[in-house]
Amino acid sequence: MRFLLEIDMGETAFEGQAADELGRILRYWGGNLRHYALEPGAGEAVYDSAYREVGAWRITAREAPASPS
Repeated sequence: MRFLLEIDMGETAFEGQAADELGRILRYWGGNLRHYALEPGAGEAVYDSAYREVGAWRITAREAPASPS
C-alpha cells in the first residue's frame, strides 16, 4: 500500500507561510489517521487553516513493478 498526501500551496505558497501551514496540516492529519482504516480506497480532503480545501490524502494499492522487456 501507499500513503499519498497532495497539497496545492497556490501561487503564493500560503502567502509565504508554507512551512507553518504544511506543519499544521501534517500535525492535524497525523493525529487523525488513527480514526481511519488504512486500506486501499481510504482518503479524505485536506483543509488549510482558513478551512479551504487544499488537497487530499489517500491510500492506494502498491503498483506491481514493471516487468523487464
